[in-house]
Amino acid sequence: MTPNTWFDAVSFCHQRGYAYTLVTVLSAAGSTPRELGAKMVITGDSQFDTIGGGHLEFEAVHKAREFLVQGKEHQHVESYPLASRLGQCCGGAVKLLFEVKVLHCQTVAIFGAGHVAQALIPILAQLPLQIKWIDSRSEAFAGVNVPSHVTTLHDEQPEGELLELADNSMILVLTHDHQLDYRIVEAALKRATFPYVGMIGSDTKAKRFMTKLQHRGFTENQLNSFVSPVGELSIPGKLPMEVAVSISAQIIQRIHAASPTKNAQNKSKEVTV
Repeated sequence: MTPNTWFDAVSFCHQRGYAYTLVTVLSAAGSTPRELGAKMVITGDSQFDTIGGGHLEFEAVHKAREFLVQGKEHQHVESYPLASRLGQCCGGAVKLLFEVKVLHCQTVAIFGAGHVAQALIPILAQLPLQIKWIDSRSEAFAGVNVPSHVTTLHDEQPEGELLELADNSMILVLTHDHQLDYRIVEAALKRATFPYVGMIGSDTKAKRFMTKLQHRGFTENQLNSFVSPVGELSIPGKLPMEVAVSISAQIIQRIHAASPTKNAQNKSKEVTV
């Protein structure tokens, strides 16, 4: 659901890992479009709420997106004399606060709320991740202790939730239904923006899925992101917790492999130990 207010938009952006600029009317003198404290949220392609419209808002949106392109979190205050600078007839003056939030937090979407997922969630919830937990069954999360920052979703066609995810999200397919597994995997690979699409299952299941996907015309490049059986296979065991630890290890490896900054930090630690 698309948010209508700035505070819903902030939550919306955090859940999806979208960078945004929060624009606040810090002071208002004379006749101005909006009062002190009015806010709006700007992303790369969307705007939520308003600080009054007109040329002031146009200029503020433009500057907010300039800051997003820079890719650095910071705060900036700028004054706008409405008559002399922007040609607005109300003639007052506004000071705006720009708060730029660049979310580097990786999103992990977990499809399925079975035993392995229930063992996995408490582990991943301790990492700097945004987690969306999705299941097709309405009762799936009943009685489950869900960490407060994990978003749970019930969707009878859970593959549709893939459309709401940021491009670099990691996908874990752990459902109770092989046909549902296939629908999610196929939809994720069709989008071709997810670097990791991991699916639980045996070698036989993985080979059958791979053959079917190849027959459906998926290219080698698309299939490179498909990982099954999922998890760090050097970790033995088939108990839910053992499998969850294996998957967690692989997720951590992938996150660090994709982050030059974290790799550099790890090398620094190795040198100083």
